[in-house]
Amino acid sequence: MLRQGLREQGFAVDVASDGEEADFKIAVNSYDLVVLDLMLPRKSGFQLCREWRAAGTQIPVLVLSARDAIEDRVRGLDLGADDYMVKPFEYEELLARIRSLLRRRAVRPQEVLKIGDLSIEAGNRKVTRGGRAIELTAKEFSLLECLARRAGKKVTRAQISHQVWDDSHEAYSNLIEIYLGRLRRKIDGGQATPLLHTLRGEGYCLSEVPPVTH
Repeated sequence: MLRQGLREQGFAVDVASDGEEADFKIAVNSYDLVVLDLMLPRKSGFQLCREWRAAGTQIPVLVLSARDAIEDRVRGLDLGADDYMVKPFEYEELLARIRSLLRRRAVRPQEVLKIGDLSIEAGNRKVTRGGRAIELTAKEFSLLECLARRAGKKVTRAQISHQVWDDSHEAYSNLIEIYLGRLRRKIDGGQATPLLHTLRGEGYCLSEVPPVTH
């Protein structure tokens, strides 16, 4: 239920069924936030949080647990959790706390990605081209950021599927084309120089200079 609710809010969501799987996913993927249960098999949430912080992992962690004792809350926060919510919980409050943690993480020197006259402010999700503001949905922005962080390079469908959607998305569905079509209209519509290029049979590329295909 939580996974579906977060997806409807525009988040890509991966789910780990135990602590070892969670540890593996954190090691191989880049996440904006972790919602962490404490009573996980194989590795507890307490153990995961302690190990992540000891390794220097700065990803925000929101503990969501049925353990409501004060000592559990204190222990979770002392081990490095950024917030602690007790089950049962109100979904709207959880969303508000997630947004708060994401905003807090974004309060740092603003990262700006530039491709030609296209400017992308990653922290506050602002996009302009030639000084003109472009309104994007959360999913469209995630897709654009995925391409922009590999500007000038080929990005495969599998890479887009994994980063922009989640580990259950089918990389060969037409959903990617639908969103790319929308993004192309917003980014390149009415522009003399297209930035979003399709590499037939290979993937896509965001570049001011058309890529050379073989």
